[in-house]
Amino acid sequence: MTAPAPIRPLAAAHLREALQAAADREPATALAALMHIDPDSWQAIEQRLAALGTDLLDVLAHATSTGGTPR
Repeated sequence: MTAPAPIRPLAAAHLREALQAAADREPATALAALMHIDPDSWQAIEQRLAALGTDLLDVLAHATSTGGTPR
């Protein structure tokens, strides 16, 4: 089994920002954060989500519907 591709720290921060923006119902901010994620990190994120049986749209929808977690 090969190790999963790395997610760059800045990409992880952008993903967290996007999820928080989705939870706060700020779609433009969520989209802007997602657009800053580099292509290699995108692939790594997609691979990890697929391994969990989900995808980014489901994760964003979940964040939106639940309001995320307390800060």
